[in-house]
Amino acid sequence: MKVQASSLRKGAVVDMDNKLYVVLSAENIHPGKGTPVTQLNMRRISDGVKVSERYRTTEVVERATVDQREYTFLYKDGDEYHFTNPADFDQVTARDDIIGELGVYLADGMAVTLSTHEGIPIALELPNRVVLEVMETEPVVKGQTASGSYKPAMLSNGLRTMVPTYITPGTRIVVQTEDGSYYERAKD
Repeated sequence: MKVQASSLRKGAVVDMDNKLYVVLSAENIHPGKGTPVTQLNMRRISDGVKVSERYRTTEVVERATVDQREYTFLYKDGDEYHFTNPADFDQVTARDDIIGELGVYLADGMAVTLSTHEGIPIALELPNRVVLEVMETEPVVKGQTASGSYKPAMLSNGLRTMVPTYITPGTRIVVQTEDGSYYERAKD
């Protein structure tokens, strides 16, 4: 299916020269003078090579047909991640180079969207936010205001992020999976 380059977003799969590429980032650039362009950073699915392409926003690219389904994360074994389809309990294994840095957010039983092409996993979409526990953080310094100050914290998955000063170790927080930033205190 042909689509305009400017409509592509992160996670989309395109077919260029009979090779599949997954979009890692897409940025629409509107210079003051000249034609607007779309900058696509992509990874070739077959061998993991990263490429960067620039298209005029009106150019069309071939979007590959992929099967997107809900899967449940089971476990990680070495550099492979195992998922199951909750509808028919079929299991799928994805390599570490497909999952990438998103692997730190995966937890047992987490529902994710896995894109497959001819039965082979090619891309993973996580929920927008996950709940993690703060394992350690610095104590509050007297005189810091609670509204505008942040301090570093280590989370249960090994990720470091900045949290408000009132957050203490043991607190469960909501983290955005897109950039690993603090969103809010968990409501559970």
